[in-house]
Amino acid sequence: MTEYKRPATKKELEQSFEQIKPYMDATMASYESSRCLYCFDAPCVSACPTGIDIPLFIRQINTGNLPGAAKTIYRANYFGNICGKVCPTEVLCEGACVFNHQNVKPLEIGRLQSYATSLVIEKNKKLFELSPSNGRKVAIIGAGPAGISAACELRKSGYEVIIFEAKSQASGLVLYGCAPYKIANKDVLEEVHYLQKQFGFTLQFNKPVSSPEQLEKLEKEFDAILLGIGLGNTRPLNISGENLKGCKGATEFIESVKINPLKTKPGKRVVVIGGGNTAMDAASESARLGAEEVVIAYRRPKVDMRAYEFEYELAKSVGVKGIFNVSPLEILGEKKVKGVRFIKTYNANGQLSNVPNSEFELKCDRVILATGQSKLTAFLKQIKGLKFDDKGRIIVHPGTHQTTNLKYFAAGDAVNGGAEVVNAAAEGKLAAKGIHLYIKGK
Repeated sequence: MTEYKRPATKKELEQSFEQIKPYMDATMASYESSRCLYCFDAPCVSACPTGIDIPLFIRQINTGNLPGAAKTIYRANYFGNICGKVCPTEVLCEGACVFNHQNVKPLEIGRLQSYATSLVIEKNKKLFELSPSNGRKVAIIGAGPAGISAACELRKSGYEVIIFEAKSQASGLVLYGCAPYKIANKDVLEEVHYLQKQFGFTLQFNKPVSSPEQLEKLEKEFDAILLGIGLGNTRPLNISGENLKGCKGATEFIESVKINPLKTKPGKRVVVIGGGNTAMDAASESARLGAEEVVIAYRRPKVDMRAYEFEYELAKSVGVKGIFNVSPLEILGEKKVKGVRFIKTYNANGQLSNVPNSEFELKCDRVILATGQSKLTAFLKQIKGLKFDDKGRIIVHPGTHQTTNLKYFAAGDAVNGGAEVVNAAAEGKLAAKGIHLYIKGK
């Protein structure tokens, strides 16, 4: 396994979590932007969930029009800087680049995007003019990518917008759930602060909305309400030993790493249960924090993992190992985790089955459950007339994101079940346009 010492100082921490997409300088951006073919009907644009005009902003970078490039980006995606860093560009815009068909390295679109937007953030460059106040008010519950994107779009049209956020900082899982080697907290908070100054929405922190009385008050005071609440804590496996010391949900572990990394203890031997991108992040972070051995255990074959291939390769590059076709039966230990008992599995006609008499134990002192996040249905069921699909996701009109309770709109993970930051940003903007139509009676 790649050797990472337990970081003891901020400098050592920065070395362990070195950015995988560092900012370009002017020379790098000039060279990289000059490689673009400025394709007509560019496939990179079609691959972007927010539809950024990528050839245009790259041309603007190449001609020195950096404010113009940033405006092109922000016109489509209010999380332009953040998405340039955390988007899976390898499978979206860069994955669609025509250079991939010519055995040429695709353009580093994400880094170019972050380059242009970082410069206007640094200079607090004003890019948009707001419409005069129209006297209408919109409440947004949740200051994640969906909520903030909706707020920016609504403020452009003259709405007063107040965002109620349960935590002490904005941006949701971007701040609390994105791996530190993908984006630094400083970059996240600077972009949110820039957007707040640009668009003038109000952020109220440590203001959870959780009761029918609070919802009723919002319904009386606001013309529309957007639910951008995301998802809850890690779903349990419902096996013995989950309450032992040393067993933790991946979402909670990653949040601890983001908020207080020097005090987060990874354990010496770590088993991460799951096969999604969150599992890869939790495993990679454990290794970078100094764990001696990190193993990802997934109940299906490697080819069935939900994680992107590049995410698994990134985890392997820091020494993480993977074992497949193994299902956890029990987390072992008395008060503390001592291991996991697994059984081998196989696929038969699309169904996962256990291999008889194939149980084995894997010793460890830390178990991280990357088993997905729970839906916040207990809270959502307090909203009259709100309907869900069979997976617990809020049902919305696809064009407007209006829910079955017409005063409420929804966007982000509570609707899509857990997707990328860029998807939440796109849905929030679409919901804002839906709110505008609703309030205007259209």
